[in-house]
Amino acid sequence: MLAMLNAIWDYRYFIVTSVQADFRSRVARSRLGFLWLVIAPLAQIITYAFVLSSIMSQRLPGIDNRFSYALYLMAGFQGWLLFVEILSRNLNVFIENANVLKKISFPRIALPLVVVVSSIINNLIFFVVLLAVFLLAGFPIGFNILWLPVIIVVNAAFAAGLGVTLGVLNVFMRDIGQIVPIIIQFLFWMTPIVYVENILPPSFQNIIRLNPLFWLVENYHRIMVYDQRPDFAALGILSLVAVVLLTFGLLLFRKASAEMVDVL
Repeated sequence: MLAMLNAIWDYRYFIVTSVQADFRSRVARSRLGFLWLVIAPLAQIITYAFVLSSIMSQRLPGIDNRFSYALYLMAGFQGWLLFVEILSRNLNVFIENANVLKKISFPRIALPLVVVVSSIINNLIFFVVLLAVFLLAGFPIGFNILWLPVIIVVNAAFAAGLGVTLGVLNVFMRDIGQIVPIIIQFLFWMTPIVYVENILPPSFQNIIRLNPLFWLVENYHRIMVYDQRPDFAALGILSLVAVVLLTFGLLLFRKASAEMVDVL
């Protein structure tokens, strides 16, 4: 593990230039440039807000704002999009870069690391846009927003650990790449992003609370919408799970990295 960290440090400039290249590839030949990084998720939020706002507007206690449901949606998507981008891109990162892995000598762990850094930057750009929307909607941002970097780190570590693990397995069992998107869709509706937990029957509330993403998104809602501190108990458990997943994923990657190149 120490050797892996040393290799990452030695190739830090390679990682930085790879992140820059990833951004350039996203905005190449585009007149709107970085705006495309936020247009798609904002369009999704507007769609849900338009369709469901009349149903959910009376279900958000403690939020005195006529745009309350839209704000609730934005906070939930802020956490969800980071998780999904890191997980989905790491799922295929080794397969998509098969030629690079075979031809260029560099620490292979740099590939998922580039995904994580790039995804966090994308998410921060999205957050700046959401912050502007919150202020335009007349919604004050409290000091508890300072907890957001902690939530982002836990979210990224959790998604990266899961993503690297599934990405390695996907090299050897391509069915993984077909199953995970289906599970992501299932998890989306098992996480209170477009609805509030209290509209569900108590028995179903107990079920969705078994979903780790429930607690992750709940903490985004707490700090961004309700101006509350995170649920430290839930955050501690999520952090522990993230560390375990990340450690397992890195160990699995280290053990399988030599065979991966042959399979690819």
